[in-house]
Amino acid sequence: MQIVNHWLQPCDKKWVSTHYNLRPDPRDISLIIIHNISLPPGVFGTGCIQDFFCGNLAYHCHPYFETLRDIRIASHVLIDRAGKIEQFVPFDRRAWHAGESIFRGRENCNDFSIGIELEGTDDLSYEIEQYDALIVLIKVLQVVYPKTAQYPVVGHCDVAPHRKTDPGAAFDWQKLQQSGIKIEV
Repeated sequence: MQIVNHWLQPCDKKWVSTHYNLRPDPRDISLIIIHNISLPPGVFGTGCIQDFFCGNLAYHCHPYFETLRDIRIASHVLIDRAGKIEQFVPFDRRAWHAGESIFRGRENCNDFSIGIELEGTDDLSYEIEQYDALIVLIKVLQVVYPKTAQYPVVGHCDVAPHRKTDPGAAFDWQKLQQSGIKIEV
């Protein structure tokens, strides 16, 4: 795996999301944030996450989707349950993934972070294939964007603790730490 012009190579699919804009300083990519998502909640492999990130979610298909109608988000990448990585936003752009957030006194984490979504929920175990893909991805990101290696990898819960709980109690932070990745403790 490598990154060419801020896109993963190889990558299963590059989606076209419009839920991003320019970073204030594209040289200041210094934080990696892990999230989780499933659409509908607790259901996997529907393709609805991809549609949601690209602004194409069919809101009439599930009652929960109506609650998302006015929300515009996308992470940089999604790792599905089988460990397949899909990219939605180039890494040098500000994906809309963290929302109102703060890390070590710096607000608006989208400005300087890369968002990685895992297909999952707070309370269901993640798949080993997801951890394997995540670890490889983080290590590649830390080489290409070396400031990200200076700080621990964090969860959405760490940068928006009063709003978010993901990646949740089911996420095994020790797997990252055992692979040599610095985590927030």
